Amino acid sequence: MQIDFQDNTSTVTENHLELVQGILKLAAKKENISDDAEVSVTFVTNEEIQEINRDYRNLDKPTDVISFALEESVEGEMAIIGEDLPVVLGDIIISVERAEEQAKDYNHSFERELGFLAVHGFLHLLGYDHMTKEDEKIMFGKQEEILGEYNLGR
Repeated sequence: MQIDFQDNTSTVTENHLELVQGILKLAAKKENISDDAEVSVTFVTNEEIQEINRDYRNLDKPTDVISFALEESVEGEMAIIGEDLPVVLGDIIISVERAEEQAKDYNHSFERELGFLAVHGFLHLLGYDHMTKEDEKIMFGKQEEILGEYNLGR
């Protein structure tokens, strides 16, 4: 899987990029995602993610991660996919400041929080959500399994 990174904060280290890349590749493998699939990960400030949250979700407050899926199919719509075109899953936007705050709040490492947010956003791109208790159990179970396998478990 191809992962394109953009760090709008100029604070994300090479080690953190490697962590996010590694955990997303593990998640993709566990979810049987094609090797040609592409995803973008953008690291932003609380201010920037608040603007995105306000503009796209009508919630005028900072959040930790937002995902925008690009491969959502609509019933009755025909997908036009060329043989040589990669599958573009979408965008994951992570607030580095929020990740730091939550790592302190939950008393775990920044690396665990960053890995959690990356996996959480990735699973949303694949169509998982946590709107019902049943869906939450499935999604959070997958998150913990992936984080544990990557040695970022609780």
